[in-house]
Amino acid sequence: MDIVIANKSHAIYAQIICDTIAESAKVRGTGIAKRTPEYIITKMENGNAVIALDGDTFAGFCYIEAWSHGKFVANSGLIVHPDYREQGLAKKIKARVFQHSREKFPDSKVFSITTGLAVMKMNSKLGYKPVTFSELTDDQSFWNGCQTCKNYDVLQRTEQKMCLCTGMLYDPKAKDSNEPQHIKTKTFQRLKQIKQALFLKKDKS
Repeated sequence: MDIVIANKSHAIYAQIICDTIAESAKVRGTGIAKRTPEYIITKMENGNAVIALDGDTFAGFCYIEAWSHGKFVANSGLIVHPDYREQGLAKKIKARVFQHSREKFPDSKVFSITTGLAVMKMNSKLGYKPVTFSELTDDQSFWNGCQTCKNYDVLQRTEQKMCLCTGMLYDPKAKDSNEPQHIKTKTFQRLKQIKQALFLKKDKS
């Protein structure tokens, strides 16, 4: 298995990457911002993506987005093909794209918003900490990217202050506090239930 920085030669995998992301969101029933093959190819051409390949077979992917003139960067679109799940590949891709983000944008804060416990645990081991949305980028282009998520109306109703996602942040300047954190499963699940009770019930009224 090779996990490498993607380039334009990997454009042939753009469609399967988009299809895998969309199918995963459907199966899990979670909100996720959709991306087009053209968008994925741009990330590859700019050296802002990591791809995992088993020979010539697509196995996984993740890309970098820069916001607020490079003050913030996000590792987005983390996906592993169904044939390669349950093998620890997602952790390896996450670690590689995080390393690449730190090398390419050393002074940037790295952030993530996610509804998934697995991603939260991976982020925590890399030194991310849960934060409020106000501590993340105020670049409206980033939040506009949430429009294709099924929970976008929640973000709108709260004036972008909170959603079902949890915000997480790695601040390179806070080195003393960027130690691996431990996410308690029960605590996260309880928080998720509270958010769903607060926001989703309004959709039914």
